[in-house]
Amino acid sequence: MLVSYKWLQEYVDLNDITPEELADRITRSGIEVEGVEVLNEGMKNVVIGHVLEREQHPNADKLNKCLVDVGDGEPVQIICGAPNVDAGQKVAVAKVGAVLPGNFKIKKAKLRGEESNGMICSLQELGIEAKVVAKDYSEGIFVFPGDVEVGRDALEYLQRDDAVLELGLTPNRSDCLSMLGVAYEVAAVLGKDVKLPAVDYPKTAENAADYVSVKVENSEDVPLYTAKIIKNVKVAPSPLWMQGRLMAAGIRPHNNVVDITNYILLEYGQPLHAFDYDRFGSKEILVRRAKAGETIVTLDDAKRTLTEDNLLITNGEAGVAVAGVMGGANSEVQSDTTTVLLESAYFEAGVIRKSSKTLGLRSEASARYEKGIDPNRVRQAAERAAQLLQIYAGGDVLEGEVAAENLKAEPKIVSITLEKLNNVLGTSLTEGEVTDIFKRLQFETSVENGSFTVTVPTRRNDISIPEDLTEEVARLFGYDHIPTTLPIGAAIPGALSEYQKKRRAVRKYLEGAGLYQAITYALTSEKKVQQFALEKRNPVCLAMPMSEERALLRQSIVPQLLEVVKYNAARQNDSLSVYETGVVFLETAQNELPEEKEHVAGAITGSWVSHIWQGEKKPVDFFVLKGVLEGLFQKLGVSEEIEFTRGTMDGMHPGRTADILFKGESIGFAGQVHPQVQNELDLKETYVFELDLSKLLAAEVTDLQYTTIPRFPSVTRDIALVVDTTISAGEIQKIIVEAGGSLLKEVQVFDLYEGDKMEEGKKSIAYSLKYFDPEQTLTDDMITKSHDKVLEAVKEKAGAVLRG
Repeated sequence: MLVSYKWLQEYVDLNDITPEELADRITRSGIEVEGVEVLNEGMKNVVIGHVLEREQHPNADKLNKCLVDVGDGEPVQIICGAPNVDAGQKVAVAKVGAVLPGNFKIKKAKLRGEESNGMICSLQELGIEAKVVAKDYSEGIFVFPGDVEVGRDALEYLQRDDAVLELGLTPNRSDCLSMLGVAYEVAAVLGKDVKLPAVDYPKTAENAADYVSVKVENSEDVPLYTAKIIKNVKVAPSPLWMQGRLMAAGIRPHNNVVDITNYILLEYGQPLHAFDYDRFGSKEILVRRAKAGETIVTLDDAKRTLTEDNLLITNGEAGVAVAGVMGGANSEVQSDTTTVLLESAYFEAGVIRKSSKTLGLRSEASARYEKGIDPNRVRQAAERAAQLLQIYAGGDVLEGEVAAENLKAEPKIVSITLEKLNNVLGTSLTEGEVTDIFKRLQFETSVENGSFTVTVPTRRNDISIPEDLTEEVARLFGYDHIPTTLPIGAAIPGALSEYQKKRRAVRKYLEGAGLYQAITYALTSEKKVQQFALEKRNPVCLAMPMSEERALLRQSIVPQLLEVVKYNAARQNDSLSVYETGVVFLETAQNELPEEKEHVAGAITGSWVSHIWQGEKKPVDFFVLKGVLEGLFQKLGVSEEIEFTRGTMDGMHPGRTADILFKGESIGFAGQVHPQVQNELDLKETYVFELDLSKLLAAEVTDLQYTTIPRFPSVTRDIALVVDTTISAGEIQKIIVEAGGSLLKEVQVFDLYEGDKMEEGKKSIAYSLKYFDPEQTLTDDMITKSHDKVLEAVKEKAGAVLRG
C-alpha cells in the first residue's frame, strides 16, 4: 500500500512529525514501512510556463521553437521536440539551472543553431512512471488546465511536493488497504484524532428506483449490493490534485468518473464500479454465477471464458462485469457518457478469490475483496463518490439507492482480563493504561473487575479472539518497552529423525561414489511429464504456468537430469555423474492437493575411470551403475531384500534395463537410455536410475552386528554352468544361495561366455563359491555334501549343466 503523506494529513494532524519519523513509528507498531520516497527529491526550478508562440524549427523537422512565459518577466525561447506542444498551453518548464531526476541539470544550449533556455517537460521527465501517466500525455508533454498560475511551482500542482510511504502489509491487515484505515492506525500510534470526510450534497427529486432494479440470485455470494444513479454527468479530466494522488499511489488517471471511483477505492478501501447507464442495456441488475463457457470482454479488451466459479453482474441477460474483479467493455464509461450507474457492493471474499484465480486476473478491487472489506463502508463510499461526481463531474444525484441486502454487519465483542494480558506480555500494565490503548484504537471498551469487554469495529476483521487484543496492546504499548526474559522449561536438544538420517546417508554415499548433487525444476512440460515415471497418473497442471515448458508437476526426476547432462555435454563436459533427491507429484482426488513422493534419481555418462598416467580408462556401463546402487543398498542395510530383474520401459534400452524389487515390490529401475532418446538429446551412451526413496527409507532395518574374524580357513569352489540364454545370472545365484545352506557364505559371478564354441541358445556362467564354518575346520565330506546340493538344485531348477 502506497500512502501519501500530504493526503494522510487531511485525516490526522502530522504537523509535528516528518515522513521518516512517521515511518519509524509505524514500523515499531507492527506494520513494516518498506520505504519512504520523497517525490520531488533533488528537483528544483520546475515552474508552470505559458507557451505564447510555437513555430517549426528552421533546421529540424521534428523540433519546435517555442516562446514561453515562465513568470520572470521576459519570455524565453525553448526548443521542444514533443509532438503535442502548441501555443496557448500551460506546461511544466525546467528553467536554466533546474535539476531533474537522475541529477540531470538544465543548461543553456543550442539545438540545430537555435538557442534553448530551458526544457518543456513530460511527466516521465519529472520522475513519474510511464505506466501511471494518462494515455493522452504518455507520448508527449503534460498540459495543465488553463486556470493555473504561470511561474508557480509545477511540482506542487502535480502533488509531487510529497512523500510516499510504502507499507508492507501482512494479509490480516486489510484494514490498512485504504487511506482511512491507515489514518486510524496512525492516529492510534500517535495518540491523535481522526477527521473523516464530510459528506453532504443535494439530491434531485427523481428517485433512483425509477431507473433500475437490483436482484441477487444467491445472497451468500452477495450479502449487499447497492446502486445509485447520477445524471447529467460531463466526462472530462479529473482535477489535477486528484490525478497527482492517483499517480503517487500507482494508478493511471483516465477521466473524472473513473478517477473518482479509484480515488474512493484508495480512500475508503471500498471498490466501486461506474457503468454507462445508457450502454447498460436494461433497467435490471441481476447478480448471478456465470454459466460454464459464458464469455465477457473485460475493460482490458480481453475476451474471457467464465466458469460457474465466477460471479457475474448482468443486465438480466448479458454479463456487464466480473463481480469484484473487472468491469466489462460493453458498459464502460466513455467521453459521451451522461448518466452513470454507480455500483457499491459487499461480495463474499472466497468467491472473489476463486474468480480472480480461475481467470488469472488480479485487480486493485479483487485484492481488497479477497482479504475482506468493511461492510459498514459500502454505503458510505457510494455516498462519498456521489458527492465527488456532483462536484467534479457536474452530476445530479438521484434520491435514494436501489439495494439487495442480506448483510448482518455486527461488530465482534471480545473479552480479556488484565491478568492474562500482563502474564502473556510480562508487563505490569494498569487498567487505565490498557483502556487508553483501546481508546486510541477507537475500540469501545468497558471494564469490570479487571476484565475488559471490547467492541471491535467492523473495519478490523483481523481481531476476533483475546490473543488479538493482546497483540494490539503489545504493539501500541511498544515492543521496545516489553521486558526481556528468558524462557523457562526443559530444553530438548534437536535431532534428526531416522528418515532424515537415512536421507543424509543416501546423499553422502552418492557424493562419495562420485555423483554431484543437482537441483532441478519440479515443473515440466506435457511431453516429459510421464517419461520414465515409476507410477503414471493424470498430470497435475498449474493454473497459471510461467511457460508451456513449466506447466505441469513432474512425475519423474530423470527427464530433468537428462536436461542437466545435455546442458553439460553441449559445453564439452562429456563425463558427468549427477543425482537428485526430490519429490514427484501424483494426482489424487479432484480439487485436492497431489500426493508427494520422495524419489532419488541419477544419471551418468562418459568415462567412469580415467587415469591417463597409468593408461587406465573405463567407460560407464550398466554394471558401473548397478555397482553404485548395490553399494547404496548395502549402506542402507537392505541389500539382502533387493533383487534386479530384466525390465522394459518406454525410453529405456530394451536389453540393458533392470527393474529393482524390494521385498518383491518394484521400487525403481536402472539402465541405459534408449539410443533414440540419446540421439534426440544429442547425448552419448547414458545410464540412469530412479528409486522410490520413501519406501526404501521407511523400511525397518536391523541394527548392524559385528562378528569376530574367523579362526578357521575357508574353502573356495568354482563352477561353470551351461544354461539357456534366457536365464539370468541373478536367478541362478539365488538358487545357489538357497541350496548352499549355512556353510555357503559368498557367491560371486566371475565369468560369462557366449560364443562359437557354445551351443546355440546357451551360455556359460562361472561362479566362485566360498564355504566356511566359524566354529570348526571344514572337512572334504562337509564341503562336498553342501556343494552337491548346489549342483543338484541348479540342474533341477534351471536346467544347468556343469561345463566340461
